[in-house]
Amino acid sequence: MSAVETVELASGFRVSRIAKGNWQLAERHGPPVERERAIEDMRAFVEAGITLFDCADHYVGVEELIGEFRRRYPEHAKRLRVSTKLVPDLDQLASLRRADVERIVDRSLARLGVERLDLVQFHWWDWRIPGYVEAMHWMKEMQAAGKIALIGTTNFDSPRLAEVVASGVPVATNQLQYSVLDRRPERAMVSFCLKHGIRLLCYGVLAGGFIGRRWLGAPEPQPPFANRSLVKYRLIIEDFGGWARFQKMLAVLDAIARRRGVSLSSVAARYILDKPGVAVAIVGARSAAHLAETLEIDRLRLTDAERAEIAALADTAPGPAGDCYELERIEGGPHNAIMWKNQNTAGAPREAPYADAPPAYRPRASNAREEKP
Repeated sequence: MSAVETVELASGFRVSRIAKGNWQLAERHGPPVERERAIEDMRAFVEAGITLFDCADHYVGVEELIGEFRRRYPEHAKRLRVSTKLVPDLDQLASLRRADVERIVDRSLARLGVERLDLVQFHWWDWRIPGYVEAMHWMKEMQAAGKIALIGTTNFDSPRLAEVVASGVPVATNQLQYSVLDRRPERAMVSFCLKHGIRLLCYGVLAGGFIGRRWLGAPEPQPPFANRSLVKYRLIIEDFGGWARFQKMLAVLDAIARRRGVSLSSVAARYILDKPGVAVAIVGARSAAHLAETLEIDRLRLTDAERAEIAALADTAPGPAGDCYELERIEGGPHNAIMWKNQNTAGAPREAPYADAPPAYRPRASNAREEKP
């Protein structure tokens, strides 16, 4: 098997351009995870050349699972880089102290079984609560102490990322949502990150699995959904313009895919990997069942004409609107309502089954914005 394409996020810090996303392994994201199967699947990904795993402190149980994989397969662990996140709970933001941030870092070190975290990506739930810049300076101190290799951000908007950079924090990466359905990074974030040498790690490139041939020509789904990813990305499809417009995009991707003998998912992910400033596409993987298809992304090279076909439709979409993660921060909005914001202290909520749409969810596919086929 040929080597998977890699990229340097910083000097000497090289990773595969495709990362294994692990949100789907989190507790109550979907059906319970078969632990032994998950660990063996991780081995398959590393052996295939996918050497960046993405996780988070608040993906309940995932850091521990990766740590167990590292202990069981120490030779594989030597090839692996892990990007985790530091996500203080919403209820703790107002009283957050340096000791709290260091405790989260130390907990991730212990869970993953490492002496230094490869990449820590910082998230802040509510901009109305001050403290995010100070917290990132505490991370900078921990970087100087050898506990963190690279500092990143996740779900920051352009003004707040600019504020952090201006304060002197060495931000190496910014993880954000970016796909053929969600072009919010192109409004301001991409140009800012290119100017400041910040590499983009992109999640949502396959819209939680919606960008796949199984949904081409399928009837519009209604809740309850099979997992929380589908709840989240069904909202993005609505903002993109509804189910009929989404079907048009799938048809464009599928036409390219059939000409090239690959999956339409591979076309969609490669399109984002080819975007300016993008270093890594994070592909969510509950198992290794689609590993061969994931590796197609690495081998595929789109032509300018094929990228133009996709852009022609994407450019006409009415949304999602605003800056990166702006819709998700609107209090009372449907995107905000699905977030579990206190998982570090409370875990995944037991009262909210993973398959249920939130109370605020109201399908909008039949409204005036919906295009007819």
